[in-house]
Amino acid sequence: MLEKDQVVLVVVDVQGKLAQLMPGKEHLFGSLDKVIKGFNLLGLPIIWLEQVPDKLGSTIPEVANLLPDINPIAKTSFGCMGSEEFKLALEKTGRESVVLVGIEAHICVYQSAAQLLKEGFDVSVVAEAVSSRTLENCKIGLQRMAQLGASISSVEMILFELLQTVEAAQFRDIARLVK
Repeated sequence: MLEKDQVVLVVVDVQGKLAQLMPGKEHLFGSLDKVIKGFNLLGLPIIWLEQVPDKLGSTIPEVANLLPDINPIAKTSFGCMGSEEFKLALEKTGRESVVLVGIEAHICVYQSAAQLLKEGFDVSVVAEAVSSRTLENCKIGLQRMAQLGASISSVEMILFELLQTVEAAQFRDIARLVK
């Protein structure tokens, strides 16, 4: 079970034209919206990554506008642990559980999950908040992450797991958000 005091959300490379190529992009963007808003409502830390933004473009406004007080971390490595700036940001949170969302599931999300697991982090991947240019690659990416030990979850599972009870102060807001 995820614990609120141990979890951080990592938003991976939801950028430019590449994001627009994702199959079912409206559902993906809606799922990203709910996860990010949920983490914001719960007051939980978020780390935002961009893969070579000078080449791939900036994070799409649908996501960037949800992160007004956070600066993106630019990276050149596919996996997040290849970025010293990311490693410092993650260390600063003091968290042991990472929830991953973003694109592409079979490249940057997969390599990030593999690297985080290797470093001893608990990793959860929100299945409906990751994608790849093809559904087959997304499916393969999710399978490989699960084989490595990542938990595959959903938006509602993650948010209600973090709430743990209807008595949580944010229950009504989270319930409204996911409906």
